[in-house]
Amino acid sequence: MPAPLTVLYFAWLRERVGVAEEALSPPDSVATVADLVVYLANLDQRHAAAFKDRKTVRCAVNQEFADITTILRAGDEVAFFPPVTGG
Repeated sequence: MPAPLTVLYFAWLRERVGVAEEALSPPDSVATVADLVVYLANLDQRHAAAFKDRKTVRCAVNQEFADITTILRAGDEVAFFPPVTGG
């Protein structure tokens, strides 16, 4: 991936990772959101803690809801956040 991804973390994910935003250049093997989650979870203990229960993490790519099969492209903005509820 020639250009880095911008990765945003919200709510308790931000608290666990310790930053709200980071620019990452994952290896070429990271092609989908699922690949990115695995890559992030293996970066360090903080990221591992944030992605421990992956079923509770939601994602958006370029400000549109995305699922784990979404293909990533260089320069994408990927946001991770907890499930959103309304009332």
